[in-house]
This record gives sequence, structure tokens and C-alpha cells, in this order.
Amino acid sequence: MNLIPTAIPDVLLLEPRVFGDERGFFLESWNKRTFAELGITADFVQDNHSRSQKNVLRGLHYQIEHAQGKLVRVTAGEVYDVAVDLRRSSPTFGRWVGFTLSAADKRMAWIPPGFAHGFLVTSDSAEFLYKTTDYYSPAHERTLLWNDPQLAIPWPLDGEPLLAAKDKAGTPLALAASFA
Repeated sequence: MNLIPTAIPDVLLLEPRVFGDERGFFLESWNKRTFAELGITADFVQDNHSRSQKNVLRGLHYQIEHAQGKLVRVTAGEVYDVAVDLRRSSPTFGRWVGFTLSAADKRMAWIPPGFAHGFLVTSDSAEFLYKTTDYYSPAHERTLLWNDPQLAIPWPLDGEPLLAAKDKAGTPLALAASFA
């Protein structure tokens, strides 16, 4: 597993070893021992899988209690993935990092607890898989405004994004609940 640092040290891009031949390919998407060697000692409790069409923007989501760390990857298509640091004690509080994840490059990203997370589908469609370190808790779910001018995330949009009602009504960073 190759570790690729990002502009926020706690958010990591991971490039698995891919073994391919005329039959196809094989990779390990999770190995507790390998990830622990990289400093990721997560205990995953839930796997999620979504499929979305081009220009669907999901996020920026987080849970104020029962914060979730996420190991995310794309198995079909391509997305622009974003993590926003909501940990007030962090030197990178309020900063974001974005990168492309695709089925073609097979990279994954580790988004630790304390971050808001979202993605925009940049291909015709995409399938997005993610493991979480805590269960989904609707009562604690929050949405950070995806287009908050304070964040100024340059989403690679092709027209207007397709948004869920909760994503349209997200909270700007200045008013958002955050972590200690």
C-alpha cells in the first residue's frame, strides 16, 4: 500500500497494490495489519455503497456525535472528493482538501472522524463505497454548506449540481457545529 499525503496531514490518499493479468485484477481494499502499519487503526462497523449520476453532489456530511471516520473508494466512474476539517483544536480547522478518486486509479482515501465529507460525480455515473467507524445516526447528522464562500471549494461542476434537500440547506462554516 502506497501512502500519498495531502495538504491536510490527517487525510490520506492510499494506493493499493494491484495485481493484474489477462483475467483482470486483484487488490486488497482493507487489511487491518497493513493499515495499522500506515497509522490507521480504525475499527469499521458499517459498509455503504451509493450510485449517482453525473453532477450529483453529496455532502458535505458529518455526525456531530458518533463521528465517523471513513475509508472511501470508487468502483465505477469518477468523483471529486472533499474533506473539511471541523476540529477546532486542529491547526487545519476550516481548511479543506479535494482530490479525484476513480475506478481507473483504484485509490482510496482515509477521512478521519472530525471532518465533513462530500463528493461530486464527474463521470456519467459513479459507484462510491465507504467503510465507517461508527453507525449512521440521523439525530446527529449535520450538513456543511457545499458552496460556502468562506470555504470557496472549486467544485468541477458541469452546470448546476443535483442536490438533496438537506445539502441545499447546509450550514455555513461560521455557524456549523464543530468538534473540540
